[in-house]
Amino acid sequence: MAAHIDGRIARGNQTRQLILQRTVEIASVEGLEGLSLGRLATELNLSKSGVFALFGSKEDLQLATVHAAIRVYLEHVVQPARELPPGIDRLWHVCTGWLTYSKDRVFPGGCFFYSASAEYDAREGKVHDTLASARTNWFTFLEQTVHDARQAGEVAQDTDVPQLVFELVALLEMANAESVLHNEFTSYDKAAKAILNRLRGVATDPALLPDTP
Repeated sequence: MAAHIDGRIARGNQTRQLILQRTVEIASVEGLEGLSLGRLATELNLSKSGVFALFGSKEDLQLATVHAAIRVYLEHVVQPARELPPGIDRLWHVCTGWLTYSKDRVFPGGCFFYSASAEYDAREGKVHDTLASARTNWFTFLEQTVHDARQAGEVAQDTDVPQLVFELVALLEMANAESVLHNEFTSYDKAAKAILNRLRGVATDPALLPDTP
């Protein structure tokens, strides 16, 4: 009996992951409102009752999709930077990692959180709150990365950290928006150049950064 239950749980988890792999793709292009339990059952050749058993409502499905996207984002953008020593080079690699994540279309629609945040920024509810929390965590991570670089003596002590992070995110998101809208990729090079110039301006030793992106 235990083996049967364990097998059923394992199959349920596999099906859940299969569904979420598809939902993050759909949502990045069509938005979280484009998700439908019935559509997923049809596309993935699953029973509707099985999909409903895993996600009791559309909102549950949307929330699970956001959390799945967060895991992907951490894997591609945050974790690689955490493996580097504190300093301005780590901050530079966070930014270039983000540009690569968007340019390589880890999510088909570009940055999942850029599009989802725009979709839900003026709404209320759990989905909005989850997206807002994820964005706050991203800004906090960037600010901590700057603080760590400053503590390491590689960023000027008088640097306005929130202002710097705001500008870096603005450049990253503009590159994503321009690329997705016009289906072109030169915006990433422009953003990388602007970010490098901005970081060189706050670096105690600009030689710690590359001469060109």
